[in-house]
Amino acid sequence: MTAIPDETGTMLKATNLSHRVDLGEDTLTILQGVNLEIKRAESVAIVGRSGSGKTTLLGLLAGLDTPSEGSVDLDGATISALSEDERAQLRAQRVGFVFQSFQLLPALTAIENVMLPLELGGHESPEAKARELLVRVGLGERLHHTPRQLSGGEQQRVAIARAFAADPIVLFADEPTGNLDNHTGQAISELLMTLNREQGTTLVMVTHDEQLAARCKRQFHIEAGKLSEPASQNAAVTESMA
Repeated sequence: MTAIPDETGTMLKATNLSHRVDLGEDTLTILQGVNLEIKRAESVAIVGRSGSGKTTLLGLLAGLDTPSEGSVDLDGATISALSEDERAQLRAQRVGFVFQSFQLLPALTAIENVMLPLELGGHESPEAKARELLVRVGLGERLHHTPRQLSGGEQQRVAIARAFAADPIVLFADEPTGNLDNHTGQAISELLMTLNREQGTTLVMVTHDEQLAARCKRQFHIEAGKLSEPASQNAAVTESMA
């Protein structure tokens, strides 16, 4: 089990973040002047309607893309200033991802899907580590099933196990329950919250599900590319830091 890190430090910080897309004669502004600071081991939800900019923001925070203006710092590294190769290396070492569409390789079994990033990272015991993770997420009896032999909830559990394979310091989740029924979605959200608490991994998710967002320590709302935090919540966070 990974030791829980000190929560007093800043894990992730976005400063005056803006993102625009050139459409030829016009420019589309997706994000504008976003400021965000997330502490170690926090669970944070970014809530917004489709097209509000939440997935774009997640991609910038994770170093999948670079902003038009502003900066992103992850665990002390200004990732927005890194090259594409440098960002890829940082993600491989420190970041985990969970997607709405699972993104499992269909020809591989559950354990092989989880072993793949471990093998690419040169882990000395990839099979043992993958088995441990799948048991941890409740799939000890489904190790050798391919994705098509697994339910949606089971596929998402494999994806979560794979995301934790490299012991990430931060986990980004993009609509992790979006393709699941309500009961299965609740089970997956409970698993994410449990792993956040027990392993101290910072959790940042985007979702349109208000119930899922409410389970996180802090919630932010994004609309028309602008991010806001409820005033009462912001006051409580400020008081707790005083």
